[in-house]
This record gives sequence, C-alpha cells and structure tokens, in this order.
Amino acid sequence: MENPIAETLARFNRGLVLIYTGDGKGKTTAAIGQALRTIGHGHKVLIVQFMKGKKYGEVLAAEKYLGSHLTMVQSGLDSFVMKNNPAPVDIELARQGLNLAKRALTSGEYQMIILDEINVALDFKLVELEEVIEIIKTKPASLDLAVPVVDRDVAAELSTLVNRLVALAIVDDLLAVGLWYEHFEQLQDEQVLALLNQQPPVREQVPPGASTRTKEL
Repeated sequence: MENPIAETLARFNRGLVLIYTGDGKGKTTAAIGQALRTIGHGHKVLIVQFMKGKKYGEVLAAEKYLGSHLTMVQSGLDSFVMKNNPAPVDIELARQGLNLAKRALTSGEYQMIILDEINVALDFKLVELEEVIEIIKTKPASLDLAVPVVDRDVAAELSTLVNRLVALAIVDDLLAVGLWYEHFEQLQDEQVLALLNQQPPVREQVPPGASTRTKEL
C-alpha cells in the first residue's frame, strides 16, 4: 500500500549545498559545525582537506572521539605550496582528493561531504572551478555538500547552485598571524613583532542590534 506521507517527506528531504564565503575567518569551522550536527543524527561525514598534510586539531579530534562517523582525508603535504609554480606532487594530490570526493558522492556511504580548503586549491589553480561545479550539479539529492570559498566572484558564480550562502565578515582588523594567513606570506620574527607593536585602530561602535557574526550576501 502506498504511503503518501512518506512519499511527500522523501520529496522534500533533499540535501543542501552550503557555501561559506566572506573576508572573515571561520569558514571551515562553520562547515565542521554543520558536520557535527549531521553526526549527531547518526549519519556519516567525509571531509577532504586540500593542501593540508599536518594533523591539526580537527583531525586529532576526529580520530580520537568521532570514530567511524567522521572520515577525514588529507590530500596535501605539510609544506607551503608555491602559488605561481606549484610542484607536480601538489597538483597530483589535489587531483586525488577531488577524485576521492567524486567517488564518495555516489558511494552511498556518506550523508555529508565537505571540501575543506578547496578555496585555496582553486586560487592556486590546483583544481578547476568547472570540476567543483560538476560535483555540485551531480551530487545525490539526499547528500549535503559544504564548500568553503574565499573568492567572492567564485561564490557569486556558485550562488545559483546552492541552497544557503553564508558570508562571514571581519569585525576587527587582522594583525600579525592573521595578515600572514590572508596573504600567504612568510613573515620574519621582526616583522611579526612590528605588527604586534602597532597601535590598534580606533574601532567604530557597532549599532545596537547589528549582527557581528554572519551576513547574507
């Protein structure tokens, strides 16, 4: 006997495409927070980390506490990548990470996939935007896909394909390590000290009721 209620729920139970963008930090953190929600409902999540080879805190936490619910695969080296002249191994590792994500889409094993640092891989020309668009267009209806991106033009191009686009804004000016991360430049110790000794700029008062965390494009 057909169940019209079940059919209706199945029709509306469609996975989301989530884009995290903006000048502020926290795009990967926001995506991982969404992953924890998914895991909380008993589902499995895959995170492919592009251009990362070091076990950062999220990797250690996944291995220690989340067991088989969260799989993290790093497709990069624990070293800097030359933006204008990436090594063949960097290109190959990024390619392997993208192919892994494509296979995972149709495996039926995961309910959410996160392409972590895909924004940097795109910027460094390790992967092509058309390939990311293809992944978005061909994902199964029941699967959530999170894509953190930095470039606002890229985010705008993807905006017609997504269900939710979150832009994180900078409230305070970046200093020291923040400047290094934003520009992908290695600073000397003296430069870091000089940045730390800078007088902080006068900050404008945030109007009452204004959001300081996220904004919609």
